[in-house]
Amino acid sequence: MKYEIIYEDDTELAEFEAINKGHRQDVIVVIGDRRFRLYITDIVRLHQDYDSEVEYNGYFQNEPNMIIVKEASNKEIEKTIERLVKEGFFDMLGYSK
Repeated sequence: MKYEIIYEDDTELAEFEAINKGHRQDVIVVIGDRRFRLYITDIVRLHQDYDSEVEYNGYFQNEPNMIIVKEASNKEIEKTIERLVKEGFFDMLGYSK
């Protein structure tokens, strides 16, 4: 399946910051006429977000289209998206049974 990955801020600085902060919110996957905005996070950042949300709100609500990766680097993001496309992950987004 043909797809495109777009980084809204496609700079070395943005990738450096994403790796250090543990997340990216500017990743879009385009498949045909469908566009999917992803929230990319690593497990350390997810754990920090979980702890603060539970402390503040009493519960944790994940971001829409959250993908957890080993590292928020472009290389790791692209490898993960490639696998998700092959597995049909994006065909399931936005649909309910």
